[in-house]
Order: sequence, then structure tokens, then C-alpha cells
Amino acid sequence: MCGAPGRPIAPSRGLRVLLPPMALTPLVPVAAGALGAWAYGTYEPNSPLFGRAIGRGPTRERVAYLTFDDGPNPRATEPILETLAASATPAVFFLVGEHVRRFPAVARRVVGAGHEVGNHTWRHRKLHVLGPRRIREELERAHELITEATGTSLRTFRAPHGYRNPFVRSVTRRLGYTVFGWTFGVWDSDPRVSADEIRARVRRKLRPGAIILLHDGDGYDPEGDRRRTAAALPGIISDARAAGYAFRPLTDLLPAGAR
Repeated sequence: MCGAPGRPIAPSRGLRVLLPPMALTPLVPVAAGALGAWAYGTYEPNSPLFGRAIGRGPTRERVAYLTFDDGPNPRATEPILETLAASATPAVFFLVGEHVRRFPAVARRVVGAGHEVGNHTWRHRKLHVLGPRRIREELERAHELITEATGTSLRTFRAPHGYRNPFVRSVTRRLGYTVFGWTFGVWDSDPRVSADEIRARVRRKLRPGAIILLHDGDGYDPEGDRRRTAAALPGIISDARAAGYAFRPLTDLLPAGAR
């Protein structure tokens, strides 16, 4: 671009450099790929992008793993414990810190019955939208209270909804947690789903090595009703065993140094 001879070019006010649409075209798949990768790491509970999350056990044998989120809740946790005791079935309970503060005796009964308890954050917040300070508070506060209430060391963590970001990884590593996702859930937290349907969904989805996601509480309401899950559990266990499955402790999947 040239001006008249001997005269400098005056810069235009508000000059903007606009790239033609064709120049941006190669960037579209790159941006889409980056966004897709970030979404996969955030919303896929078993994604390794933000740290390993175990979502399934060995598939060589007919074994499965029962897990319960969002408790403790007396109306569901206690009948679930009775069923597990009567059937000699192990399980892991991922506890919400605020609910443990409200029902510490129920949390102690879980541990007293021989089951593992894990950290499911303090208030069941969606961690992927939180920064490092808030994530640290959610995990550390729950860790301290659950440890104090139950007298046991915590080794496992599951993120609410499975949502994570890079900051979650740094906190779980510092606390020494093994992070778990799940193989399948059955939307037993939906009040429109009956106990019979919960049982049928587990039966249809069961496969070797499955980590089964169920709920003994409501992440946002300590009084939330999960009695349908408790009512479905005896049938879930009997169906699985009739199909040749054995239930194992989720802690069998911990790395050797964490057991």
C-alpha cells in the first residue's frame, strides 16, 4: 500500500485487520477437536484426559462391583446395609460430606459392616465449573469430616456426575485417592423409575467387570428418597448370581500400593 510520493501514510482510525473466511477454514477442525477433547475429559466419567478414572474391572470373569453414591441417608442406606449383610455382598459407598455431618452414625454403620467408604465431595458440587481453591475445599473438607466420623482412611474418590477438570487431578493425587467412574448407571435417582425397573435395567446392562452406579442418597437433599433403590437391591443381587456373577469389593481394583 503506497501513498503519494513524499507523503507518509496516515494510519486509519479504528483500523481493523479482517481475515477472509477462507483463511479461518483450517482452524475450524482444530478448534472443534480441542473443544471435543475438553468435553470428553470433562463429561465422560472414565476419561483419562484429566487423570485416570477406573470405570470397569477385569472382563475375564463374571464379576461385578456395587457402588452407592450420595449417602448416607437412613431411609435407604440402612435397608441397603441389611440386604448386603444378608447376602454377604460387598459394596463401596461414596459419601457426601454434608450428609455425613447430618447422619454420622449411619456412616459409621457402613464402615462397621465392613464396606469401603469414599469421598464424593462436601456439597456434591459440579467440579468442572470450579476453580482450584473451591475444588480443594470440596474434597479436603469432606475428607477430614468423613475420616473423623468413620475412623477410617479414605482411598477412593468419585466426582459428582463424573465431571472433572485438571484441578481435580492435582487434589486427588495429593490426597492419595484412586479415582473411580462407572460402567453403567440405571437412573435410579429418577423418582419416576420404579424398583422393578431399576432391577430390570441392571439385569439388562450387566456385563463382566461392571462397576454398577446406584444411589443411597440424593446429592442435593439429605432427606431425599432412595428407598426404591433399596427395594430393588435384593433382586439385583439374586439376578446377578443366577447369571453366574460374583460381587467383589471395588478395592480389589486399587493399585497394588494403595491397598
